[in-house]
Order: sequence, then C-alpha cells, then structure tokens
Amino acid sequence: MAREFTRVGVVGLGTMGAGIVEVFARNGIDVVAVEISAAALERGRATLTGSTDRAVAKGKLAEADRDALLSRVDFQVGLGALHSVDLVIEAVPEHLDLKQRIFAELDRVCKPEAILATNTSSLSVTEISVATTRPNQVIGIHFFNPAPIMKLVEVVRTVVTSADVVADVEALCTRLGKVDVTINDRAGFIANALLFGYLNHAVSLFEARYASREDIDAAMKLGCGLPMGPLALMDLIGLDTAYEILDTMYRRGGRDRRHAPVPLIKQMVTAGLLGRKSGRGFYTYERPGSPKVVPDEQTPVATEAGLADGARVVAKVGVVGSGTMATGIIEVFAKAGYEVISVTRGAEKSAKVCEAVKTSLNKGVVRGKLSETDRDAALGRVTWSATLDHLADVDLVVEAVVEELSVKKALFASLDEICKPGVVLATTTSSLPVIDVAMATQRPADVIGLHFFNPAPIMPLVEIVRTIRTSAEAAATARAVCAVLGKTGVVCGDRSGFIVNALLFPYLNDAVKMLEASYSTADDIDHAMKLGCGYPMGPFELLDVVGLDVALAIQRELYLELREPGFAPAPLLEHLVTAGYLGRKSGRGFRDHTHL
Repeated sequence: MAREFTRVGVVGLGTMGAGIVEVFARNGIDVVAVEISAAALERGRATLTGSTDRAVAKGKLAEADRDALLSRVDFQVGLGALHSVDLVIEAVPEHLDLKQRIFAELDRVCKPEAILATNTSSLSVTEISVATTRPNQVIGIHFFNPAPIMKLVEVVRTVVTSADVVADVEALCTRLGKVDVTINDRAGFIANALLFGYLNHAVSLFEARYASREDIDAAMKLGCGLPMGPLALMDLIGLDTAYEILDTMYRRGGRDRRHAPVPLIKQMVTAGLLGRKSGRGFYTYERPGSPKVVPDEQTPVATEAGLADGARVVAKVGVVGSGTMATGIIEVFAKAGYEVISVTRGAEKSAKVCEAVKTSLNKGVVRGKLSETDRDAALGRVTWSATLDHLADVDLVVEAVVEELSVKKALFASLDEICKPGVVLATTTSSLPVIDVAMATQRPADVIGLHFFNPAPIMPLVEIVRTIRTSAEAAATARAVCAVLGKTGVVCGDRSGFIVNALLFPYLNDAVKMLEASYSTADDIDHAMKLGCGYPMGPFELLDVVGLDVALAIQRELYLELREPGFAPAPLLEHLVTAGYLGRKSGRGFRDHTHL
C-alpha cells in the first residue's frame, strides 16, 4: 500500500518552487516552504499569493479555498525546518554542486525514512543522490512550468532507487491530479531531450539568417499548431536556463551535436539578453518579466494592406495541377477575388478538378462559412483549361503537380516560353530544391517557392522560399499575394525542409530514437510532449498521421543535405517502413489502426 504523505517540504521558492508549493497545498497537504534568506522567503511568499489571488480573480479558486491553501504553508528560512517532513522536493537553480550540497544537508536533517526528491530538468539524479547516505530514497520529480496548471510530472528513477519509493511517488502524483511518466535517469528525460534539440535547431536557423525570428515562430505555430514559436519559448524559459540545459544534455547525452548549444545562445547570455526575465532576448519586452513584446530594431514594419514594397500587381493567376493541393489552391485564390485559370492534362481531369472545387465550396456554404452568393462569385472567377497556352496573360502561375523534379523542370521550361515577362512562377514543392526548378527557365529571378499546407483552404501558413537567384520584387509579390489570400507568408531560404519540416521531422526522428533505445514507451513519450509542452499531438500520433514513409523520406533529404550525424534516420523508422508499417494509411504504424 502506498505511503501517505501528510507533510512535505519544498526547497527554493522561485517560480517553479512556489508553483510546487501551491500544487501540494491545493490538494490538502501541509507544506514547509524553505528559502535561504528572509528576503528570498518574502519573494516566494509574494509569488504564491500572487498566483492564488489571480486564480480567485479568474473564478478558478474560491476565496475560502485560497485562505485554506495559504494556511497549509509554513514559510521558513533554512533547511533545519524540514526535520519532520515525509518528502522534500528541491527546486533550486540547475547547478550540480549546489544541489549536491543541499542534498547532503537534507540527508543530515531529514528523518531516515523521508524521500528526497529533485525537480531537476536536466541534471543527473544519480549524481545528486550520491551526495547522500540514502541514494535508494532519492528520486526525480520533474514538474513543468507553471506547476499548478501543467498536468505532466516526469518521475525519474536511478539504478538504485527503491521500487517502493517509485510506487509511492507515482501514487502521490495521482493524488495531486497529475499524469506521471516514469523513466530512467537520462539527460533531459523525455520532454527536454526532445524539446531542446528542436529549440537549439531553431536558434541555428535564426543565427544563420535563414529566416527572421517572427517567421520562424509563425511557421511553427501556424504550421504545427504549437502554442508558442521556438524563439518566443526560449525567451520564456530564459536563455541562461536553456544554455545550461543544452550544455548538460550535450555532455551527459553522448555529445550529440543536436544538443550542443548554438554559439548565439552563449553570446546572448553573456550580453545579458536572457529573455523575458531581463526584458530582452530574441524579442524586446515592455519590462523585465513582462510577456508583452514591443517593437525594436528587428521588428519589420507592416505596410498598408499587407502589401510589400516593390510588389508587382497580380490580378490573374494560373494554377497547374489536378490533385488535392491544386484544387485547394484554386479555391483559395478564387475566394480571395483573383481571376483563376485552372490547367490540367485533358478535359476529364479538368472536369474532376471543377467538381472537387464545387464540392468544397458547397461544404463551406453548408457549414455557414460562405454565402451562396460568394460561392457563385468564386466559381465564376475560374476558367477551366486543358492547355498551358491559356496562361499567356496571367500575372502569377502556381504549379502543384507531382513531386518529381524532372516533371517540374519540364513544366517550368514550358511556362518560361508561354508566360509574358515579369510573371512570377511559383512551385508548391515541399521537398525539392526550388533552385533546380528555377534554373530550368531563362528567368530564375522570377521563380519562387509557395509551399501551401494541406488542406490549403484551411491552413493559414504559406512558406515563401527564396533561392539565391530570386529577385526582391518576386519575393515582395509573393508576400503581398499571401496577405490578400488571408495567409501568413513566412520567407526562408532554399534549404531542405524549409522551416516547418526542417524543425519538425528531426524532432520526430529523435522521438523514434528514444523509443528504439527502450528508454520509454510511445504512449509515455506522447503524453510527455502533449502534457508537458502543450503540443496538440504526441510525436508518434503525428508520425502515424503523416505517414512513416513520408517522415523517412523527408528525414533522408535533411540528412543528405546537411550531413549532420544527429539527422540520420532512426533505424527503427527505416525497418518499420520496410515492413509496410506506414501509419494510418496502412492500418499499422506505431499503433494499430486497423479498426479505423
């Protein structure tokens, strides 16, 4: 039977420590809250009362419950006050020597049967435990910030942690209303090991000026449904904290370059640009600690109606292709008021595309998102054709044909001959080099990538891909068109994966490697990323939806282009694809979908 914890201690009352105190006190457990000095203790008390007062103001906590919660907390200076607690959780800064000194003192002060826990997010629980004479009673209990809200707790056992201690802590997490995942002592555990490789990669894209900070953040929020962009999240975490976590994971995790801190992070920390806590990081904030971003010298100023300087006038658009992406793009342009010429191979395909567009627009009417008048007007703007010659007078051509370079190059060579000078020629490729397509023409300055996301009428993001030959006018035109379409256009260079796939698929690949190493289960990894990081889907859920074969193909392209060992496709992913485990499309992937 699980041990009953009636009195616990929390060491360190920063944002995380105060949040952990609140979690315990909310659930009827008496807490001894300890700090190093009276001043630090008062700051911790203010953090706790501020959090509970906000909960009362939002109607999430009754005043009587708040008062009862606060009455359960005993604020004390010094570790000596923890002599009678059943469990202690340490939540001090991420420095191994500091934590070891605290645990050595806790070992001396606390009663012999007390469990000693650390909230570390990256340090070795084993190295902390050996500072005590009771390493079998030392465990990691990693809460996520803000602790009162985030549901996930990572329970980290060492090779000597008692099974009874693990079971007692798991039962405690359930009592606190948390979802726990129990794992072994490995650098970064689950969430940070996957999250910080992704964050570090995003910083490297910004450092290389591959894309702006705003575009990187917008791409991941709008393209993947993430609650925050990676650079804004780095500012929230604190660049100093992020650097320490990455450096620790790099040293403890086999020196994987995915976790080697990007030099820019260290430079910003040295310059005091720590993120929200200092008032400036990747963004500038209204004041230290404020979430409100204010304009600074890096923030682009939007022009009237979203039109970019130097944009060419676009009134008539040609769309080439007959697949789902092509029909979605036709609908998007037609609804936005553009005259559209749809070109397919043959009258039969043209009729199918026409019917698909009509069906989609009718669904919009049924769902109340489009009036019948607007539907009819959109359809009236589309001309259906089976020949490229009808594109002679358009202002923009968007190609959405099969992802084969030879096919695209042949098409763009034909468009080069047919289209008038100054027409922007766009490819919707998601994986091929845009420059290869551009060089099939005599006008590479007018060629650009417009990577729409599927389904195009719904997804708000378009990646605008500039090659080294793309003109500023063509890029400005693409930005302006995206604004008229009601889409967010993010500009990036012509590299494999662009922004979204370049950041998303290495993260998914890292998750497969974690599963392959038997470090955790697919379910627990999915829980960790959804509950600990607020992701809409766990990595294995997403892989099954995307298709394991698609993920493998994209990861191979990234690896071939960058030659980074950490990007090498996980062998498990390759084996599953070879065996025909492709995800939902095949009925089996990381889970069984045969019932769907």
